[in-house]
Amino acid sequence: MTTQHQIVDSSLTLGQNQIISCDSDRSASEKEKRKTQDGSQKHLNGCVPLSHQVAGHKYGVDKVGILQHPDGTVLKQLQPPPRGPRELKFYSMVYDEHCCDPVLLDLQMHLPKYYGTWTPADAPNDLYLKLDDVTRKFNKPCIMDVKIGQKSYDPYALKEKKDQQIRKYPLMEEIGFLVLGMRIYQVNTDSYETHDQHYGRGLIKETIKDGLTKFFFNGNSVRKDAIAASIQKVQKILQWFQSQSQLHFYASSLLFVYEGSSQQTAQMKRKAGSLADVSTAPKGCPTDGEVLEYNNNVCVIGSMENGRTMASFGQSLSNMYALHKKGCSQGHRNDVPLQIETREQDNSLWKCTTPPNGNVNKPQLEKESHHMPAVMQKPNEVEVRMIDFAHVFPSNTKDEGYVYGLKNLLTVLQQILNN
Repeated sequence: MTTQHQIVDSSLTLGQNQIISCDSDRSASEKEKRKTQDGSQKHLNGCVPLSHQVAGHKYGVDKVGILQHPDGTVLKQLQPPPRGPRELKFYSMVYDEHCCDPVLLDLQMHLPKYYGTWTPADAPNDLYLKLDDVTRKFNKPCIMDVKIGQKSYDPYALKEKKDQQIRKYPLMEEIGFLVLGMRIYQVNTDSYETHDQHYGRGLIKETIKDGLTKFFFNGNSVRKDAIAASIQKVQKILQWFQSQSQLHFYASSLLFVYEGSSQQTAQMKRKAGSLADVSTAPKGCPTDGEVLEYNNNVCVIGSMENGRTMASFGQSLSNMYALHKKGCSQGHRNDVPLQIETREQDNSLWKCTTPPNGNVNKPQLEKESHHMPAVMQKPNEVEVRMIDFAHVFPSNTKDEGYVYGLKNLLTVLQQILNN
């Protein structure tokens, strides 16, 4: 058991003791709890649980969770094998600095930026993915997590897992998507309205439109500008899926974010953010002329001036797998039998294909990504990013399940817009 898990267990024990304690004991327990929390903060190098998370594993509740780094990035703790290493390999493949596959380069525009991995100094077996927080530029972010696809389990899942997922939402195959959670800013009360996965699982074919409308209702009106911008983003993701036959995605989600506050407030936030971005970039976030490097087994971003570059990527990635697997065997409950890791799901099948002209490169892609429609450059800008890749597999056919879900989602969004 890691120190991190001991802290969580200790907090739970304290919570149980408080129920039967007298006033003096409660006071002592509160002090102990604060001390434990302070120790956890120190242990995590100033990182805190992500405050605006609407779905997925939550730190302090599950054995793995999502944190916010002091530099503004998001830290997603790796799940036990094979899910965690599979997601790590996916991000590493898509953001490999030597990647020349135009399909993967285009995919980068639809993902959070990936900045390598992060590990607490005193917990070398805890590995986190370091990702861009796509909500950071928003003043009052409204957030929704929607799982996409006709199946929320992968082809290698055991029968018990398949049955469990089907029971959770029997309509997944028919509807093609599931609302996992949402957080909506209410302008009239200056507060947030939240709904969890139980709300989404309660939506049926006849109520799914009203259920999604709730995400765009700010207490006064339905934000049709945000709906229109969301449709544009989802259409681009659909175009990517219709153009590729390399990957299949299961139990993956779309993260929707739009600005909930007034345009004037949002514009001031954007201007302040732009000035900050010019002066200082968050530690671990790349700027022009920077490359990936490793520092004490933590993948970070450093300047070219120090002359250090990332060594053999394949070997480093292999070391990460070994390190994480060792940590999982000591501190994680591995709820996936080892025998499920068969040759058939060997992710080494992923490959980077060279385009015919060999001219596709990242700077070119970054340049093109700035030429977005005018509606996307206004304060009511919307983000729609693909997240959660623990169940992504190589393929040689189109991902019809994901395409089906995207088309159905677009149909519902268009109906809301037309009302």
